[in-house]
Amino acid sequence: MSAIEVAENQGGGEDSAYVLTEGIFRPRVPVLHREDTYDERGFALLRQMQSRHFWYLGRRRFLWHALQRHLGRVPARSPGPRAIDLGGGAGGWVSFLAEQGRQAFGELALADSSLRALETASSLLPAPVSRYQVDLQRLGWRERWEVVFLLDVLEHIPDDRAALQQVFQAVAPGGLVFVTTPALQRFWSWNDAVVGHQRRYAREDLERLGRELGFRVLDTRYFMFLLSPLLVLGRLMGQPDVSKLSRDELWALVERSHRVPSPPVNALLRGVFSLETPLGHQVSFPWGTLVLAVLQKPEGSSP
Repeated sequence: MSAIEVAENQGGGEDSAYVLTEGIFRPRVPVLHREDTYDERGFALLRQMQSRHFWYLGRRRFLWHALQRHLGRVPARSPGPRAIDLGGGAGGWVSFLAEQGRQAFGELALADSSLRALETASSLLPAPVSRYQVDLQRLGWRERWEVVFLLDVLEHIPDDRAALQQVFQAVAPGGLVFVTTPALQRFWSWNDAVVGHQRRYAREDLERLGRELGFRVLDTRYFMFLLSPLLVLGRLMGQPDVSKLSRDELWALVERSHRVPSPPVNALLRGVFSLETPLGHQVSFPWGTLVLAVLQKPEGSSP
């Protein structure tokens, strides 16, 4: 059932903070996308990368395995759990779920603060997938979703605690939150600064943040471990001086550094990354350039 059908069947109660306009649920209180945390030009780049780039494909494979491991923990609901990707950008992950796991969910939705991102995703997503323009600091939901994804989002938000508190309120008791972020501050580089990252996270950071807000921490683990030496090598070779570059020059640098590698290189890197699934779910890597946390809202919790 789509969010449109939910709104029709329930008088819009679950989404009363939103108004459906031109196919997108928009908040009654207007949202302003913050360019300083994520340049909207990046969504077109994401659209190109998310179906081919080894990084996205490796993360998708690792996350899909985690979802299959933990989805059975969600309390049974007919016709299935309601899932939303918050800060999902151009919709690559939701599109994958719609193709591979649609039967597992009663509702699928994509959410972002950027209308440009949601419009970019429109041609990629099947009709049953709803789109929401959201402010992660003011979601306006209470126990609305059983599964929430926050994939490489928290690191862009100045007040990550406030955002995750909003997620806690939005998720139903027994529901799951899947979080991925860049890992370990020692891996900080010019790229983090240019693309609007506020911080990188250790496993302990996400565990502490989750517990302080009332979540049960089901799992935390590093991944992209096997390719981490490439990141270290890049640091040793030096980093570009970005302090004097204009905004357009910085963006040109981002485009060059994030383009899909040549097919042979991309295939090689994808193959190495793919070795981490399911290996990285069976053993705990000592570090990685990404970290996954799986959080659960305890049943009986109040929003």
